[in-house]
Amino acid sequence: MKGRHTYQYSTLSRKVRDVLYICLISFLVVYLSSSAMAVRLMHRYDALLSKQWIDRNGTILHIEPNDKGYLSIPIRNTSLRFDQALVSKEDQMFWYHFGFNPFRMGQDFFRAVLGKRLQGSSTLTQQLVKNLLHKENDRTFRNKLVETVYSIALELHTSKEALLRMYENTAYFGEQIQGVETASEYYFGKDTASLSDEEILRLVSTLGSPSLRHPGTTANSKFSKLFSDSLAMTNEIDTDKTSKPKEPSLRRANNAFELEMFAGDCPKQCDFTIDAELNQRVREILARYLDTKLSTADNGAVVVLKLPENEILAIVGSPHPDSLTSGYQLNMATAPRPIGSTAKPFIYLSAFENGARPYSIVDDEENAYAIGTGFAFYPKNYDGKFRGEVTLHQALSNSLNVPSVKVLEFSGLPYFYDLLQTRLHFVPYQPLERYELGIALGALEMDLLTLSHYFTIFPNEGVLRPLTIHPPTAFPAPMNTVTKPESVANTSFVRLVTRILSDREAGVEQFGVVSSLTLPMKNYALKTGTSRDYHDSWTIGYTPDFLVGVWIGNSDNTPMKELSGQSGAGGIWHDVMTYMITTPYNKETAFSFDGLKEFTESGGIEFGLPGDDYEKARLLLASDRLIVGPHDGDTIELSENTTVPLRARERVQWRVNGVDWGSGSEISWQPKKTGVYHIEASTQNRVDVLKLLVTEPQ
Repeated sequence: MKGRHTYQYSTLSRKVRDVLYICLISFLVVYLSSSAMAVRLMHRYDALLSKQWIDRNGTILHIEPNDKGYLSIPIRNTSLRFDQALVSKEDQMFWYHFGFNPFRMGQDFFRAVLGKRLQGSSTLTQQLVKNLLHKENDRTFRNKLVETVYSIALELHTSKEALLRMYENTAYFGEQIQGVETASEYYFGKDTASLSDEEILRLVSTLGSPSLRHPGTTANSKFSKLFSDSLAMTNEIDTDKTSKPKEPSLRRANNAFELEMFAGDCPKQCDFTIDAELNQRVREILARYLDTKLSTADNGAVVVLKLPENEILAIVGSPHPDSLTSGYQLNMATAPRPIGSTAKPFIYLSAFENGARPYSIVDDEENAYAIGTGFAFYPKNYDGKFRGEVTLHQALSNSLNVPSVKVLEFSGLPYFYDLLQTRLHFVPYQPLERYELGIALGALEMDLLTLSHYFTIFPNEGVLRPLTIHPPTAFPAPMNTVTKPESVANTSFVRLVTRILSDREAGVEQFGVVSSLTLPMKNYALKTGTSRDYHDSWTIGYTPDFLVGVWIGNSDNTPMKELSGQSGAGGIWHDVMTYMITTPYNKETAFSFDGLKEFTESGGIEFGLPGDDYEKARLLLASDRLIVGPHDGDTIELSENTTVPLRARERVQWRVNGVDWGSGSEISWQPKKTGVYHIEASTQNRVDVLKLLVTEPQ
């Protein structure tokens, strides 16, 4: 008898074990097969989240519509009160079921058999699946079964907290808005965690009929009142109050206009170095200036860089990017334009590298230069005056054109081309050989962003770092291929340039004692620029902590009404710089001029480098010609009253074709017939000769 019971017990144990094995294997099969379903839903979930552009402080710059055309921001800070209200309204058994409610599904089954419309038996998990499968409007019993299978799969592989968050991120709240975080920002201008009880009620009441019952409608107010009565939340809902949605600022904001060219390869969240508040302030300053009646420029651009990292803090290429007029849809921060005198700091840097110094003498006098066309051109200064001998310090501080051409000629065009193309990695829009010495007069084209980037070598003491807009990686700026920090110039020579550009007293002759270039501090350097016929106005200035570049003009290239770099871009630059001084970006870092040496030989204080041969460097660019004018090779048309002034640096004896004509530093000569004439000027120690061609009038 005992053996019989033992046998029966053994048989029963074996059957129980087999059943357990079958259950375990079945569970594993279901679990593993459901894994693929859960993964598929997670991919669908990721696709429903919008790509976001975020600034350096976490502010949303832009949200792109998702696959459904909705705007969707993932919830950032959870709200327990919202979770409680949501579960209370939509699925009170959420924390206990495995994806479906069998009792409510049974009710729906009998309603389906009777041919009646199905009621809302879906759990939060099933509603989530419905959203992910894009089956929101399919209320058939067959689809309910599919939802149930997928819901079980999700429950097996996802925590309840994660499921709740996924639902909150995919629920539709009307007005093309998906997700509670997006709805909170759109309807109430705050994140979910900051919502009041009334605002929570209004959002939760939207669910079930978002198109008709979203915040801002009477239906929402009335439903919120009814719903609040069943919760331990505020019941002070004004049913007559219909708060209107805020402006759709979540769609492409002004701050995102210029960033489109940099966001192509971003993942779901695209982080920028941009400071949204600063960017908007800069745009307001630009628009305020360009919108005045005094401005004859319609377009403008501003770039602000954080130094020494070269991070782009602000890039504004249009004052009104939402407008379709006046070229406002063009990003002028990346549009190439002639850069005017802003090329001069690089020209003088080249000269310092070749032995010149700020105290070197150069002649500011009329001179003729042969160009590729075979004709001569005569550079003029902005004010039309010639000043005779000036130092390079004076020439750069006052942005004199004539000396700058001579400085570029001294360094040599091949040397300067190498600086631009090899060291700065500049890619010109046309061969540099076409510009020749015209570079010194501002003919070279660059866009504001690239030019501002190159200017960073001065505050960054000779180092060219990549521009950064996606921290911590860098992007190749337009016309620029810099990918890693490079030392492109000796620190001492760069400091010489900054020392000149920061000397506002030396530029008083051209810019005045007080002007738009004057800031309430001394620790800054700047350079202005104006292109030919006032088509472009530039100002670029910097401290060791930040750089501000400004351009204004007209996108159709029509000229402005005598707006120079100072009177045009200078005003905008002044206001942006003044604002930057008040921000945390201003660390009040001082320029370093260590390694520079003062010289007092000229009676004043000048500066150069230790070990300079002062006299040699001082006269390095000085002209050895006696004759100042006319110029060798000039052509003169003969008329009855043709008079040619003969000018020399000192008192000389003049001869024309070997015949004495008089003495003095300046006399007049009247040719009587056409032909070639040799003009000679001599002193006891020197002789200078040039050739003139006198022709019949054309």
